[in-house]
Amino acid sequence: MTDGIVEELWSTYSPPPELTVSEWADKYRVLSPESSAEPGRWMTERAEYLRGIMDVFNDPYVEDIVYISHAQSGKTEIINNVIGYIIDQDSAPVLLVQPTDTMANAWSKDRLAPMLRDTPALRNKVQDPRSRNSENTTLHKLFPGGHVTICGSNSPSGLAMRPIRFVFCDEVDRYPASAGTEGDPVMLAFKRTKNFWNRKRALFSTPTDQNSRIWKAYLETDQRKFYCPCPKCGKEQLLLWKDETGNHRVKWNKDKNGKHLPDTAYYECVGCGSKLYDQDRIWMVRNGQWKATAPFDGKAGFWINELYSPWSPLSGIVREFIEVKNDPQRLKVWVNTTLAEFFEERGESPPWERIFMRREQYPKGIIPKGGLLLVAGADVQKDRIEVEIVAYGRKRESWSVDYRIFSGDVATGGPFKMMDELLNETFEHESGGSAQIRMLAVDSGYATQEVYNWVRKYPANRVMAIKGQDSMSAMVGTPKQVDIMIDGKKFKRGMKYWPLGVGLMKSELYGFLRLEPEAEGFPPGYCHFPDYEEEFYKQLTAESLRIINRRFMWNKDRDRNEALDCRNYARAAAAVMGMDVFHEDTWQKLEDVMRTKIENRVKTNQKKQKIMSKGIKI
Repeated sequence: MTDGIVEELWSTYSPPPELTVSEWADKYRVLSPESSAEPGRWMTERAEYLRGIMDVFNDPYVEDIVYISHAQSGKTEIINNVIGYIIDQDSAPVLLVQPTDTMANAWSKDRLAPMLRDTPALRNKVQDPRSRNSENTTLHKLFPGGHVTICGSNSPSGLAMRPIRFVFCDEVDRYPASAGTEGDPVMLAFKRTKNFWNRKRALFSTPTDQNSRIWKAYLETDQRKFYCPCPKCGKEQLLLWKDETGNHRVKWNKDKNGKHLPDTAYYECVGCGSKLYDQDRIWMVRNGQWKATAPFDGKAGFWINELYSPWSPLSGIVREFIEVKNDPQRLKVWVNTTLAEFFEERGESPPWERIFMRREQYPKGIIPKGGLLLVAGADVQKDRIEVEIVAYGRKRESWSVDYRIFSGDVATGGPFKMMDELLNETFEHESGGSAQIRMLAVDSGYATQEVYNWVRKYPANRVMAIKGQDSMSAMVGTPKQVDIMIDGKKFKRGMKYWPLGVGLMKSELYGFLRLEPEAEGFPPGYCHFPDYEEEFYKQLTAESLRIINRRFMWNKDRDRNEALDCRNYARAAAAVMGMDVFHEDTWQKLEDVMRTKIENRVKTNQKKQKIMSKGIKI
């Protein structure tokens, strides 16, 4: 008899086993049929990224936790598992704040109550509020050594009435700016923890817009991200819809009529370019790991999107995107709840001051060492033609070689004569060789006939006429015939112009302009500029993407935008030259040409000139 009493006392007062939250969940947690599509035993390995988020609550060095996620990411189950762990293993007062009182009631009834009922380790630790002697209510649950209080962010009394060790603020981007007249609800909730040295304060939410509360909080943390190894090459990488340079990592095919085929969706490895399908992606997530991308100062931040979810096939994500991509309001919801990114109501241009401040001191008119493909873009105005000469290198890195303004009335042909001289000009390369402009793209939107007349003088592989179209879904379209005979037939070798998707080009350029130098060099797409005046950089960032009449439209924020246009036209020239599909051997050949000594070229030219008769030189 005595032995039985001692055993019971020992089991009651002995310290709890040293389990992490994820270990506790794997051992004890049972998912309820009301709240889970897969009721039964909890298994963290199904969504491996949840392990690190749960176990950070066991880290004594972490005080604040921030979790940005897509919808249906397991966020609520993380909260449930941590609260279940607290009730069973680490008793303490808990406060859960929902956006509204209605949502607080719903969470208590639909999430907490089924977990307490169906998880054996919790079943007898919290009294049923319907019991005659129970002190529990829907929004206040007592258990030995602590309690769980649930309230809405719009309820000042609920936020200020009790000392708390664990605070969970759910969907904080839906909180009002003030809880009644009391002030910021998050601050009010966090103040409840000041008496606890081992407090934990957690924010959870999908983001909204540029003023996103959760995003700002995440930027104050160590900004952990989940890196996954490629099953083909082992390259660790984030799973992203598109990377920082604007390149889409999720891709799919279209049929011959241009119809999207979401069932062909795949993920393109950033390392080896392999096509990775859902089974590969699930393997990658199971073998991934969290890595901090900023210094740690007591705050742990986690960010993840729906591409990590084992329950979301790529085809479904793509299908949703195709359905909403042309509706800004629906696209906003998709960006927030699928990509877990905040949605910019206005596509801001990069600050021109930042680009101006990082300009470099290389000489104008000389091709820097990394520049291998020399192209140019020209914008035609009534009284001038402006041209940027750009050298592209590997991975779309670019250098502005020079910016010229050819003044004069274009109707008289004066500026076009200066363009002739530009095409004949030879630019020295830093490696010792030289090059001429391989392709020049000139806008034909103004003085169209004069532009066409000038373009006809040159072969199609040297000069191209272009017309910009914001709504195109490709950077460069199929060239269009413009020379038509009287009977309506087209000349076989007639004049053509190239339609450009300038909207896509602007988006890509702005992505490149936001890049910063890295410790090991420059990221792909980085743009180098020499010591131009401020006006150039103001023009380069003169437009932004806005929502007008429920459509995205590029708007000029200032009158002058020629530098932006010229850069996009030069990018088109590089695309038509095939830069985006160059293999390394092509880059190597271009590099070899740039290493050719100028003196050797001069000697070769002199020999050719002696052979020619009648003084004709080539």
